[in-house]
Amino acid sequence: MERVSELASPPSNEPEPLLRVRDLTLRFGGVTALNGVDFEVRRGELFAIIGPNGAGKTSIFNCLNSVYRPQQGTITLNGKSLLGRPPAAVAALGVARTFQNLGLFSHLTLVENLMLGRHHLMRTGFFSGMLWWGRAKREEIAHRAAVERIVELLELEPYRRMPAGLLPYGVAKRAELGRALAMEPTLLLLDEPVAGMNLEETEDTARYLLEVRRELGLAMILVEHDMSLVMDLADRVMALDFGVVIATGAPSEIQGDPKVIEAYLGGAA
Repeated sequence: MERVSELASPPSNEPEPLLRVRDLTLRFGGVTALNGVDFEVRRGELFAIIGPNGAGKTSIFNCLNSVYRPQQGTITLNGKSLLGRPPAAVAALGVARTFQNLGLFSHLTLVENLMLGRHHLMRTGFFSGMLWWGRAKREEIAHRAAVERIVELLELEPYRRMPAGLLPYGVAKRAELGRALAMEPTLLLLDEPVAGMNLEETEDTARYLLEVRRELGLAMILVEHDMSLVMDLADRVMALDFGVVIATGAPSEIQGDPKVIEAYLGGAA
């Protein structure tokens, strides 16, 4: 992964973080999935969350985009609370997400799937859109132009008219990323973006993520089991174990932390 690390840009030095999470606690009956989790994400930063299965990584994502409602704690994005808002409202505030399992519509083309990411930005109604006249036509053209820029950024041109169900797996994962980018987010949640990929596909995805970061200036939160990818790309890493933060710091610090080695790698330092 050395060849892509040179593309990384340093995070912003702005004192006010983009995302602030404080005392996040989530329970399911008698099971505590998250216990007093605190972290911040700076503007333009690539922040990674690691931990063994069941540590609470996906639960954090589900709290961030309001799929789960925590019993305790605060989540603020650009100073606005995300708690209590429906997922659509959180998306409108600038939070987009990719998923471990592909969520593409297999019968729609790649471009049509990316257009779905623009839905919350569209203002024309059903009937004006059906007639495709005046404002509706201008809006459609503008959104398609935005999607084409994403297609170019992610080098998806050869697949743009192909049904999503026929896309190679690595390309389909890239299309999932493209649909999230089509939402024009300020914070991008990446849930295991290289799961199931071979080495070449993983390196390509790393390159695209860094290209997206450089071109769009997005803050990203990465959940991933591929430690070489995490340590090569992330500015900071937070390690979880049983819903508790055990370490936060630079990748080099996390790699040598005895608690992380014991909890995540299964052995003593």
